[in-house]
Amino acid sequence: MSKNKSSKRWLQTQNKDLYVKKARKLDFRSRAIYKLQEIDEKDQLIKPNYCVVDLGSSPGSWSQYLSGIIDSSGRIVAIDILPMNPIEQVLFISGDFTDEIIQKQCLKEVGEYGADLVISDMAPNLTGIRVTDQSRNMAIAELVYDFSTQILKPGGDLLVKLFEGDGTYEYRQLLKEKFAKVLVRKPKASRDQSREFYVLARSYVL
Repeated sequence: MSKNKSSKRWLQTQNKDLYVKKARKLDFRSRAIYKLQEIDEKDQLIKPNYCVVDLGSSPGSWSQYLSGIIDSSGRIVAIDILPMNPIEQVLFISGDFTDEIIQKQCLKEVGEYGADLVISDMAPNLTGIRVTDQSRNMAIAELVYDFSTQILKPGGDLLVKLFEGDGTYEYRQLLKEKFAKVLVRKPKASRDQSREFYVLARSYVL
């Protein structure tokens, strides 16, 4: 299929998508907001006084959702290599979260008590080659896990996106070494044809 035809099909899918329409109507930055909303409503994930780190935050729909819940007693720190327009109550750090300088900046902004929650909706730039895409996704997820062990407070939670495939079972087993409970979530807002799902790791243990 040519690139033009592929782009046209994607646009047609977008324009018919219920969640895209809802997001546009309510001025949310992407349909991804409804994935976080569903998980939050099911698992009571976010509280008004929480300190949350949003990894790979651009264009900002997850940070938008957080800003509607977290009040002045909490904190939202968003990080991305890509630019993100400002959101009220959200501190945006421009850079790669695996960069030591960016990590130190984030740790400073979060403070000595640590974060209550780390969330990541990151995915690699897809090549269409399943093995390559899966490997890259798992590499990102492992980096998110490493980062979360540096910044989460005891009892904190981690929400991370994965693709179905090799390495996901082993990743969940890894999380079980540091978290009291590891849950799998597939929000309705995830497209039917998508292999994506989310792992929610609860109650971090030092």
